Amino acid sequence: MNAWTIDQYAMKVIEIASFGGPDVLRLGERPLPVPAAGELLIRVHASGVNRPDMLQRAGMYPAPPGASDVPGLEVAGTIEDGDTEAMQAAKLRVGDRVCALVAGGGYAEFCVAPVSQCLPVPRGLNDVEAASLPETFFTVWSNVFDRARLQRGETLLIQGGSSGIGVTAIQMAKAWGVSVIVTAGSDDKCDACVRLGADHAINYKRQDFQSEVLRLTRDRGVDVVLDMVAGSYVGKELACMAEDARLVIIGVQGGVQSEINAGLVLRKRLTVTGSTLRPRPVAFKAAIARACLEQVWPLIESGQIKPVVHSVFAAVDVSHASGSAASAAHALMESNMHVGKIVLNWSAA
Repeated sequence: MNAWTIDQYAMKVIEIASFGGPDVLRLGERPLPVPAAGELLIRVHASGVNRPDMLQRAGMYPAPPGASDVPGLEVAGTIEDGDTEAMQAAKLRVGDRVCALVAGGGYAEFCVAPVSQCLPVPRGLNDVEAASLPETFFTVWSNVFDRARLQRGETLLIQGGSSGIGVTAIQMAKAWGVSVIVTAGSDDKCDACVRLGADHAINYKRQDFQSEVLRLTRDRGVDVVLDMVAGSYVGKELACMAEDARLVIIGVQGGVQSEINAGLVLRKRLTVTGSTLRPRPVAFKAAIARACLEQVWPLIESGQIKPVVHSVFAAVDVSHASGSAASAAHALMESNMHVGKIVLNWSAA
């Protein structure tokens, strides 16, 4: 550990001043975090913005014990310091460009991360693009490919295909030889999903996704559903699933209460599951990181899968009274007007 990193420097962070809307985000100052055993200190160049950040800001998704209360679950930047032995084992060194999944603290000029949750920035990507990868790619791999066991030749239904998770799931599924159906809230978003590779896109504001999925699959149904909505969607999803299909719930934007036909679950031998990633142990996330590095990173480097970044905001923007444009980034995400990821750029600060 280099002595200069302890108590000698402060860093800018974006804090949650109080629970509420986007305007509660404030530019603040904190001491630099100190990496513990098995951790790295990263000079953050860019931070991804994700839906869980909105929930934390609203007081609905607290940071896990021991994690920073500063929001932010993914970063990209350069290694400044850390556990030398752990870095050597991971074939990393000071100065390397990495992107990382973190349990908190990503909206800051410096961030600590477990070495095992850090991956080299894929060749050809800049820091903004790299910061858009960890949270979504780890989530899709863990839920769609690991938990739901999506296989080549199957059909996947993605609810919210134009979201950061959605655009990632479309591309990964197509790379695995899967037929993809998505839902989105406008014709423009549907068109964007098709351009990314989706076979069919359903505007859920104009069409009933249940009947459309059954029509598109000739009443067979889909093999896997990736659901970020829950609520009333769950019952309809069960109705348009094939035999032995799997439904994985990763969000509850439509509410936590669902009414279902349990008979469908029995007759079709359906699996209904779900997960959250943030509170899982480091070892669990490390396994996902290894799988992504081996299975997905080569596809990114070859250009078969591309980051989709909708908007970039300067993390420190003096034109905003709060000193931070993070509020505008959160407002954009809550408007649901974006396609893909939203990123904060610290290099422009």
